[in-house]
Amino acid sequence: MKKVHGNIFELVENNKADVLVHGCNCLCNMGAGIALMIKSKYPEAYNVDLQTERGASTKLGTYTKVIINRRGKSFAIVNAYTQYDWKGNGVLADYDAIRQVFRAIKKEFSGLRIVYPLIGAGLAKGNWQIIESIIDEELKGEMHYCVKLIVSS
Repeated sequence: MKKVHGNIFELVENNKADVLVHGCNCLCNMGAGIALMIKSKYPEAYNVDLQTERGASTKLGTYTKVIINRRGKSFAIVNAYTQYDWKGNGVLADYDAIRQVFRAIKKEFSGLRIVYPLIGAGLAKGNWQIIESIIDEELKGEMHYCVKLIVSS
């Protein structure tokens, strides 16, 4: 895992990354954090999330995706279902779901440049050291980057 600072959206829009992965809950609620930024900037990603069953725990460890075309560039937004709910006490991040979804992402997007924020470690209150280890194991051999600073502009 390479760690970079910068605007995660500029990376995909300027052809410096091919796939943007972010964590989602299973309730079709993109109401805060990077999910809200994605919902505002790329409503297509939210629309594909809305096509899933709201509240289905079977979504954990899976993802939906959409191909975005901006200014002649194409990239994928991946809604990774890494937590069931968006509210509650304690850790909301599901480490098994994170492992399953990154394993599946590697299968579909192998060879592409993958970027993601601190998935599961912000609003979902997960332990980044655990999550980082999971992602490194599951994306071993791939070009993947954790973007530490996310800017909405």
